[in-house]
Amino acid sequence: MAINWFPGHMHKATKSLRNILPKIDVIVEILDARIPYSSENPVIQTFAHDKFRIKLLNKADLADSDKVQDWLNYYNQQPKMSAKSLSMLQKEKVQGLINDILEVKKSTEKVGPLNVLCVGIPNVGKSTLINHWLGRKAVKTGNEPAVTKDIQKIKLSDDIMLWDSPGILWPKVENPKSGYRLAVTGAIKDTAIDHGDVAYFAAEFFLNDYFAKMQQRFNWLDSSLAPVEFLEAFAVNSGALGKKGAVDFDRISKLFLTEIRSGQITPFTMETPEMMAKELVETEAMLDEKAKAKEVRKERSKQKKGFSKKGR
Repeated sequence: MAINWFPGHMHKATKSLRNILPKIDVIVEILDARIPYSSENPVIQTFAHDKFRIKLLNKADLADSDKVQDWLNYYNQQPKMSAKSLSMLQKEKVQGLINDILEVKKSTEKVGPLNVLCVGIPNVGKSTLINHWLGRKAVKTGNEPAVTKDIQKIKLSDDIMLWDSPGILWPKVENPKSGYRLAVTGAIKDTAIDHGDVAYFAAEFFLNDYFAKMQQRFNWLDSSLAPVEFLEAFAVNSGALGKKGAVDFDRISKLFLTEIRSGQITPFTMETPEMMAKELVETEAMLDEKAKAKEVRKERSKQKKGFSKKGR
């Protein structure tokens, strides 16, 4: 699914991040434990490879613990990187992350406060994390993406200067499946997505991978139902019908996505490291084909211009 949601403040924040990066010592990236791969910003990866990075898989209470552990194992094998799972409900664990950052300072032997950049996609819980660290509401939070608009500099302690970035997506989500997963989990504003399309993707995933959990939530669920049939049955059972008893697909799609985002169908994780490796290859192949097709179009355009000049 193509994502066309890159507000001006995200573009501005990305440029600002590139400017402040030379002074940053540690990058703390908040990921959604339900979609670690799709919530990992490729823009950040391109300019963060030489920095020590701490990956925090947030919303772990909503995620599949076995799959989360696979991701932790994967990240902890990477150079200059550590990873932990996290739930904002675990306030003691959230506070304990400060010690992890201070350990990095010991290894760098830096004089003065450590400059720590905190980044993540919209609606991943970054602002809530910072407020827990500070013990007060210093940054705005909300259930909608793109609440924080500007980079904020916050003195966390005498040893840590925190740079809080707005939730940032990237100009183009190249992997179509990542676009769907971001939409399913609420990282993209609803005004930028087709609810029916996203709900179909979500229904197909849950019916295939988490049928038992779906049946717990919807006791009328039949294993023979296809995604569209499930949404139709959900509409009937929830009363989401339009005129003359017709299914209101937009309404039932929004309702189903709300069920997922509010934690009514948990725990789940939509990705694995193995899946990521496969989709990276598929995405590269897709981009290569697009590049070749673009070159063909350019060549044809040149030929047409050449014929046009000759005919004059």
